[in-house]
Amino acid sequence: MAMDSFMLNSQSLTFNSHWKLPLLTRKATKPFNFTINMSLQQRIVVPNKHGEKLVGIFHDSGSKEIVVLCHGFRSSKEATSIVNLAAALENARISSFRFDFSGNGESDGTFQYGHYWREADDLHAVTQYFRGSNRDVAAIVGHSKGGGVVLLYASKYHDVKLVVNLSGRYDLKAGIEERLGKDYMERIKKDGFIDVTRRSGSFDYRVTEESLMDRLGTNMHEACLNIDKDCRVLTVHGSSDTIIPVQDALEFAKIIPNHKLHIIEGADHPYTNHQDELTSVVVNFIKENLHQDGGADS
Repeated sequence: MAMDSFMLNSQSLTFNSHWKLPLLTRKATKPFNFTINMSLQQRIVVPNKHGEKLVGIFHDSGSKEIVVLCHGFRSSKEATSIVNLAAALENARISSFRFDFSGNGESDGTFQYGHYWREADDLHAVTQYFRGSNRDVAAIVGHSKGGGVVLLYASKYHDVKLVVNLSGRYDLKAGIEERLGKDYMERIKKDGFIDVTRRSGSFDYRVTEESLMDRLGTNMHEACLNIDKDCRVLTVHGSSDTIIPVQDALEFAKIIPNHKLHIIEGADHPYTNHQDELTSVVVNFIKENLHQDGGADS
């Protein structure tokens, strides 16, 4: 094989082209058996419909099925939950792809406060890329804003049968005042934008009037009513989430027809102390549903 290097478990290993590996320098007295779960990690760039480059990491565990992992607001493919989910899927021998939405992480573009539907279109560019590479996109998983994005995707494209919403927001009109202040609408109408600063006082990001209106005009309730009945949806939420209240998860459970709800007791928004339970719930859901009704959509 003419493969000189690959990444394994986030470490770079270099092999010569003939795969001559001087692994043992002493005689073995007994034969032994061992299993290595090797998952190749490859950096892939996917163009979106606007010509922007979306950068991601493909964890190839050898399965034809692939799970696409979507990060949240002001986050990236390197978020702890996203990286841990990719590792847990590797252990289950399921391939995955974690990527940066446009305007985030390594991807092209400028960060925008809204753009929920546009990020759903970014996700569509990714699923189309892998279908073109003869992969079955078995599931899409998103955290926080990414949770909303995967639900919007399911309501629009109807081509992925397993969707996992991790701590997504049901009411997009909520949570704005906490970030922008009580008079945000008056200020943005006056100036056309609001600059959000960090606790240190340094500039963080700009919210334009257009992007704010985009968020306010995104109706999760209406979109979720358009999710197909044969699309299986899992919503996971932490009971101690102070960013997006657990009540939002209960609202999703009311309106999505083929839905499973799992509340993780004591978990906060990023699942700081509940990563093991989070990854276990998500991977088990995907494994249990992966090959039902003929398996993943092709």
